[in-house]
Amino acid sequence: MAQYLLRRLAFLLVSLALASVVLFVLLRMLPGDPANALTSVGASPEQIAAARHSIGSDKPLPEQFVHWIGQLAGGDLGTSFVSSLPVAPEVASRLNVTIPLTLTAFVLAVLIAVPVGFVAAHRRRTWYGALLSGVSQLGIAVPVFWLGMILIAVFALNAGWLPAGGFPPDGWSQPVEAVRSLALPVITIAIVMSASLIRYVRSATLDVLDSDYLRTARALGSSFGRAMWRHGLRNASVPVISILGIELASTLLGAVVVESVYALPGLGSLLATGIAQHDYPVIQGVLFVSTLAVLVIGFAADFVQRIIDPRLRGRLSGGVR
Repeated sequence: MAQYLLRRLAFLLVSLALASVVLFVLLRMLPGDPANALTSVGASPEQIAAARHSIGSDKPLPEQFVHWIGQLAGGDLGTSFVSSLPVAPEVASRLNVTIPLTLTAFVLAVLIAVPVGFVAAHRRRTWYGALLSGVSQLGIAVPVFWLGMILIAVFALNAGWLPAGGFPPDGWSQPVEAVRSLALPVITIAIVMSASLIRYVRSATLDVLDSDYLRTARALGSSFGRAMWRHGLRNASVPVISILGIELASTLLGAVVVESVYALPGLGSLLATGIAQHDYPVIQGVLFVSTLAVLVIGFAADFVQRIIDPRLRGRLSGGVR
């Protein structure tokens, strides 16, 4: 177990280092000059040169990269070119919106997808089983921004039950208003995510229902519920856990769309602002934290799979797959 964890941790660190290199290089290849965000229109070449010197963008790229890696090693995400404020506290404050939004939507999507996907598989020959499968396929095709606008029109503008967007200025010190502000974004993400998850849960359940070991358990006298609980649930959950990790990671990375629709001050809106202003430290900080979160989620999903599946558990001391 310890050997497996160490190898996975080493793999995570190497992946994070490679992602940092790719992130740094790709940002410097983008068109535009970050010094333009610090100078007024019609600035002289001397003013632009002074702005570049103040933010260090006139230094050689290897020197800039070493400086950034040194900051990361000390837990520092750098200082914004535009606001001159540390990036790490800003990212942390935005995570107070993005993390509750993502995790709550994820939990709600799982609570919807697991029972619906099971019923769609178990009752696939009935009309409502086919209806559930068809609705899930339709949900996959719905763009998240379009669904968000529909929910705003129905529940915020027409009914007036929930706010159309924004977040309380005092944040979670106003818990009721904060929850109300996140209600529609959470529902938006959960509907789209659950539609995708239902398909995977249904497929995994069908594999179990058609398996020989489940038929054997039933032939030996076990009820359907008991056979599914003792033999089917664990096998069906292994591929689903992998998909859950991918969905959670993609939702975290794709929060920029939902946060833009609902004007939420989350990580996605911070990234959009940083890109518009060519604020390299902000962009690097947001993407680095997002990459770290994705790698940690993948590590956790892989570890849970190995704990659940006896076939993988025996490889805990082996190499990384």
